[in-house]
Amino acid sequence: MAARPHASLPTDPIDRFAHHFGEAARTEPFDAARAALATATPDGRPSVRFVLVKAYGPRGFTFYTHFGSRKAKELDANPHAALAFHWHTTGVQVRVEGRAVREDDAVADRYFASRPRGSQIGAWASPQSEPIPDRALLEARVAEVNMRFDGQPVPRPPDWGGCRVIPSVLEFWYDRPDRLHVRERFDRTADGWARALLAP
Repeated sequence: MAARPHASLPTDPIDRFAHHFGEAARTEPFDAARAALATATPDGRPSVRFVLVKAYGPRGFTFYTHFGSRKAKELDANPHAALAFHWHTTGVQVRVEGRAVREDDAVADRYFASRPRGSQIGAWASPQSEPIPDRALLEARVAEVNMRFDGQPVPRPPDWGGCRVIPSVLEFWYDRPDRLHVRERFDRTADGWARALLAP
């Protein structure tokens, strides 16, 4: 399914993303917030994985993670990051490039409080990205955390929170026949966003 002609879409790239995200949220069989996140070590070794982007807007694109995870460690050492969304049902792909920063604690606290309790417990129990000897250890840690917070709200772990990618580039790709796809790139400048049409 091809997206609507690009001439009818918002000219601000964040507004345009919101438009496409809204369409995808209504049509995609999987979570429209799913995006591939690319990070790299200081010497340029890349890694990529899928995350759920839980918030977006002029401040950036926010996902949440354990700060001991590989992606968080790589972003601490090299803050350059990229996100890629692809929504098959609407024929739209969006690429985001920018610098990652830690999300504000108050924002992370509000999001953590909105999560299902099982996910809150899991955030305390899982030493994300660290080797574990077996599944039994993880299950034992879950039981321990459940006991610790029995009958009370689960607070946000101090080593868990949000990372926000502040975009410097957004690129929109629209599926068209014969590989003559439409590609539009927006680069952040001192005066706003500069738009360029790219060859497919």
